[in-house]
Amino acid sequence: MNDDYLWDKTGEPDPQIQQLEEILGTLRYQPRPLALPVARRRSYFPVLAIAATVLIALLATGLWLRVRTDSQPQKQQAYVPTPSPVVDERPAKPAEKVGPPRQQQRNRSNQSALSAAKKRERQEALAVKQQLMFALRLASEKLNLAHKKAKVG
Repeated sequence: MNDDYLWDKTGEPDPQIQQLEEILGTLRYQPRPLALPVARRRSYFPVLAIAATVLIALLATGLWLRVRTDSQPQKQQAYVPTPSPVVDERPAKPAEKVGPPRQQQRNRSNQSALSAAKKRERQEALAVKQQLMFALRLASEKLNLAHKKAKVG
């Protein structure tokens, strides 16, 4: 065996070493250009799932409000004609004053009617708010579930 052949391929090769070189030749180092991994395309599934859920929630809320307002009986306002002004050519008399108690009574009845309407509207608004919050919580849970499934899969 020639040690020079093993180090710098000079000299006579040994037949056993040549046979080993042929067998192991496929495992020899072969220089190649650097191949960087290609970046994965971003998955838009979670974003689309969020957008679809929000859209469905908004459509459901709009539909619910439309059905709700259609099912309530609408108050029909009666047509009350306003009297046309009559011109009186007689000398004007001093106008009679409406007493303060009568005005106060009218103001109180108007205020009580307004406060009752406001109270009813506030209750309806609170009910709508609670339902909307429930729908948003439900949508959030669904989105979290879709996000978890997207990460796992």
